[in-house]
Amino acid sequence: MPGPGPHMLYTLGIGTAIGSLSKGRFTPHHCLVYAVNAFLGPDIGSFSEWLTSTLGIAEGLGSQIMDIIHHPFYYILILGIPLSIFYSWVSKVALQKGLLSASSGVSLSRKQCALLISAGSLSHFFLDHLFEENGHSRTFTWIISTGWWEGRAPVNNEAVIVVGFLCICLLLGFTYINRVKPGKVMTQSNQSSKLIGIIAILYCLWCASQIYWRNPRQPAVGEEADLGVIIFMTIYFFLPHGLCIAAMDSTTSSELPL
Repeated sequence: MPGPGPHMLYTLGIGTAIGSLSKGRFTPHHCLVYAVNAFLGPDIGSFSEWLTSTLGIAEGLGSQIMDIIHHPFYYILILGIPLSIFYSWVSKVALQKGLLSASSGVSLSRKQCALLISAGSLSHFFLDHLFEENGHSRTFTWIISTGWWEGRAPVNNEAVIVVGFLCICLLLGFTYINRVKPGKVMTQSNQSSKLIGIIAILYCLWCASQIYWRNPRQPAVGEEADLGVIIFMTIYFFLPHGLCIAAMDSTTSSELPL
């Protein structure tokens, strides 16, 4: 699986990009909490297993910790609250001591840290699920299984009609929402997000109906594993970045009252 380098480079790169686009609302404090929890976070379980096996003591306990903590959601549920308190305190100390700047002049709140911890855990497994176990991880195997591997996929006229209709609705709907309307940028963005979410849900329902509910099974979208790809990208790519955006400071130093 990926080591500390890819995890840190990926999340710090994403954090820096969000910070630049947000004009400082996503601060270095955000970046570090996000990155640390993408690398050191779920891998605490791996570290505990390595440590106990090296020392030759409580090896069973170390293995159990590994099984529990090295998980995209158990890590958040078990350590989310205590770590959010800890990182919020560290952010406050770093700001007071002048160790790390923040454009807003305010340290991270516990809620912001909880969002960043969750984002870090999910981003960690974005890389792990794709690049571990020689390409045969359970998640990656499931993604591929939603495609068609029984020879050449037969032509399915229903799929052409349904998928074509949904894609046309997405394009036309997006164009209609984002037509020229001065002063409506945020409203248009929210409406576009809702449209994309609705189309994604309908698309997944179509794929699931063809793969799991129809007997005999037939290809949902040719040979493509669209169901697995959409669900995976939603949970491990779009969701963590959305959590990072939700954790941004509401104001910057230039917007604060004097």
